[in-house]
Order: sequence, then C-alpha cells, then structure tokens
Amino acid sequence: MTHRKGLVLDFGGVLTAPLFPAALAFEERAGLARGALISALYLDPEAARRTQELERGTLTQEEWNTEAGRVLGIPGDNLMGRVFADLRPETSVLAAAAAARRAGVKVGILSNSVGLSPWNLYEGYDLEREYDAVVISGQHGLRKPEPEIFALMLDLLGLPADECVFVDDTEEYLPPAAALGFATVHAREPRETVARLEALLGVPLGEAG
Repeated sequence: MTHRKGLVLDFGGVLTAPLFPAALAFEERAGLARGALISALYLDPEAARRTQELERGTLTQEEWNTEAGRVLGIPGDNLMGRVFADLRPETSVLAAAAAARRAGVKVGILSNSVGLSPWNLYEGYDLEREYDAVVISGQHGLRKPEPEIFALMLDLLGLPADECVFVDDTEEYLPPAAALGFATVHAREPRETVARLEALLGVPLGEAG
C-alpha cells in the first residue's frame, strides 16, 4: 500500500464533537420541538439556500441569525453561537492531526464557514499555526463539495489529490473528493477515524503513538 503524504480535515464534527447532538441540546434549552431546528433551517429549500450563502460568505452570520430566529420564532441574537454552545474539541482527532504533522504529513483544514462574527467557530484552535493550510469557504466564495475548493487546498499543500486523504463528517462531500483522487474517510466515531488514518498515512496517531 502506498501511504498518503497529505491529510485534509473538515473542522466542525471532525475536530469538534458532533454537531447534531449540540443542535438537539439547543432545541431542548430553547423549548423547541425535537428536530425543529434541523427541519426549519436545513431541510427547507429556502433555508438551505441561506445556509449555502452563509458558507460562501455572501450572507453574514448576523443576517443568518436574524432570519433563522424569525423562522423558529425565537430571538436571533447570536443564534449560531447559542445553537452550538455545547460544541467541544475532539481531542483524539486533534492529537492525531498533530502527530501526523510531526511525522511529516502535510495537514490542512477545509471547512464550510458559518461566519466569524458574532460567534467564531474556530476561536481558540490557532489554525494558522497548527496546520499547513487553512481554507475557510466564506473567505474564498466557494463551498464544499465544489471541486474548486478542493483544488485550492491542494495548491496550498503542494500535493496532488492522489497523495492526500480527506476526512469529513458530511458523507455527501466525500464522493466529489474521491473523484479527484483523494482517499476519503467518513468521520463517524473518533477511534475509527484515527485507525483509518493510521492505515492510510502509515504513521501511528493514537495515544500510544
């Protein structure tokens, strides 16, 4: 097996705990019916369009907050931050990424943005120092799963897709990356993710490594 030299990681749901449980916890705190947030903001076509605009940087987080609050019938003030207040770092995957980089693997972050203000998903992670390349969708007018955003990441890493692994918790983003030549990993459970990366990269990434 030829081991890959580059690792491209999604952020939310890969380097953090899963997003869905945090959203469910918010629904309970806000007195919303279970599933109301997902249904109103992600399954509705108009809401999905607004979220894609947010990811491209053509809609601000404050604008998203205001409209989402209106749809849900709750205050929109810092709504994104309130929804994901329970989100925590996924320490095992963060440690694996750091171990990969120490072993000489180039590591990049490729994330669909949720805006940076008033709530910054990436605050405290020091992405520019800890990783070799960082692509946040809203800063480039692109979003996953568009091939152009993967190409931008590859340019920054200086590697072809067939030398890289792409990890995302959103399964629909994996086939476009695979079509470009990436090995792909669907992040569902951290230990499984780390084990798959050890096999693909050929370096120890767990606590024992």
